[in-house]
Amino acid sequence: QVQLVESGGGSVQAGGSLRISCAASGGTFSNYAMGWFRQAPGKSREFCAAITSSGGRDYYGDSVKGRFTISRDNAKNTVYLQMSSLEPEDTAVYYCAARAGPVAYSSNLYATWGRGTQVTVSS
Repeated sequence: QVQLVESGGGSVQAGGSLRISCAASGGTFSNYAMGWFRQAPGKSREFCAAITSSGGRDYYGDSVKGRFTISRDNAKNTVYLQMSSLEPEDTAVYYCAARAGPVAYSSNLYATWGRGTQVTVSS
């Protein structure tokens, strides 16, 4: 029953930073593991980050590890993705996803998705 809405996307120069957010409504937010995925034109959807329902553990894809940080605030029903040292290759639509139970790396294991927010990184 949870619904997700991403926000905070935009344009940034290479080397810059950006924080995007995903607000959840409906359901019980604290029951869901949350993930961030991205999809660039002509490419498949790629795992970026995930966080457990409690916020106790986080996981990252190799391409963003060390540059991106996922976090959540269960009191605000919101999950965040802090992106730093951005590169043109990070340009994509970024999607928030929710999954009951443990985190997962595969997009097909997440049942609920937001509409996405565009992030564009220029050189």
